[in-house]
Amino acid sequence: MHTTLSLLADAVAAAPAAPKSIYEVIDGITGWVMGILGAVATMFFVIGALLYMGAGGDTSRVEQAKGYFKRSLLGYALAVMSPVLLQILQGILRN
Repeated sequence: MHTTLSLLADAVAAAPAAPKSIYEVIDGITGWVMGILGAVATMFFVIGALLYMGAGGDTSRVEQAKGYFKRSLLGYALAVMSPVLLQILQGILRN
């Protein structure tokens, strides 16, 4: 227990300094957004694959699996486009 508390205290003490501008905040958010969107898209792809494999010829379950595949593709597209969208946001904020 003592080790956990000392690790937490060290983590709090080593917290990074506050960002200097909104542009640095947006730059920091870009990586997180891409990672979260990619993880969610991968989850939808895996769920779709499991549904498709377990459909057993049932057309309604196959269509449900295809819906999950489409959602995963949308998530991957958003993950790829997130840096572009955040750059547009930065351009709007600079004006």
